[in-house]
Amino acid sequence: MKNPNLRLHLKPKRVPKLFKKRGKAPGTIIYVGQREGMPSTLNILEYTDEEFLDNTDQPFSAVREKKNNGKTSWIDVLGISDEQFIEKLGMEFDLNALVLEDAINTQQRPKIDEYDGYIFGVLKMLYLNENQQMVVEHIALTLFDDMVLVFQELKEDVFQGVRDRIRTKSGRIRSRGADYLFFALIDAIVDGYLEVVEHMFERIEMLEEEVYYNPKPETARRIQDLKKEVIRLHKHIFPVKELVHRLIETKHPLISKETKPFFRDALDHCMEVNENLQIYRELSISLMEMYMSNMSNKMNEVMKVLTIMASIFIPLTFIAGVYGMNFAHMPELQWDYGYYAVLGIMFLILLLMLIFFKRKGWL
Repeated sequence: MKNPNLRLHLKPKRVPKLFKKRGKAPGTIIYVGQREGMPSTLNILEYTDEEFLDNTDQPFSAVREKKNNGKTSWIDVLGISDEQFIEKLGMEFDLNALVLEDAINTQQRPKIDEYDGYIFGVLKMLYLNENQQMVVEHIALTLFDDMVLVFQELKEDVFQGVRDRIRTKSGRIRSRGADYLFFALIDAIVDGYLEVVEHMFERIEMLEEEVYYNPKPETARRIQDLKKEVIRLHKHIFPVKELVHRLIETKHPLISKETKPFFRDALDHCMEVNENLQIYRELSISLMEMYMSNMSNKMNEVMKVLTIMASIFIPLTFIAGVYGMNFAHMPELQWDYGYYAVLGIMFLILLLMLIFFKRKGWL
């Protein structure tokens, strides 16, 4: 019989916004994600080999001034749930409606699309927050001739190293074009994968120690959570290898021959991440097997102790049961030393059984 109070403890199911796209025409701009209500702001960083300007929280009108001004511009859009703002920005850059649809659909698989005049890419940016918890952020990058347009959900990201290199003029980034900036941003995202995957390995090692030395019932839940997280990581990271490989093989004029070797280096990192992730996926599966084996061994140890105790007390219980019968003619009951003799025999049986179990290695 069902518990009538069970319904009180169930949370109402949240209807994904993705269902609102059913029946809509391709290219309909609808935000799909969990971070609604965040206003969109513009941060613009522009530079040449000799100078750079870093402007935060810029008005929409500032976008027009950055077009074809002889500088490399990085336009960062923070917050992608404002559908009207995104549509207006798309009209300003003459972006395909399908591009804008993918830019604000956080369930979109990582991919690269090439258009006349620009290259569009979707990735998942992964990093650890202050509590060492993994954050998954949807990010879209659009490469133009002298500009990179970035759509991201949150202010936090993995691009601080790229910003520092631009500000301090370290490395080659200030002397190269927008395609190298496009590479630098993708490379920073891939480096973030390495950090997250390394943290995942540390968690696996800690769980391994716990499973081997002190498995607990909640350990199984933690292993299951880890398996789900590894699968989630694989879903986000695995397609990026194909994405970077396509950028290497592309004939699009926006990717220069000088930049392609750097994409090959990013491809090596992608392959390393995917290989490590595959190993960790197998380790997470073996952790559950090890946990079940150790719990079974602990149960066997308990059962062995209980079996030995039962085996010792069976003959003693038999003797006590015999002399507990209420027969009138039992000669031993009239013997003055019968009580002590029976206790001695019981103690001797106990001692002999302990010696027997000890020689068998069961104690």
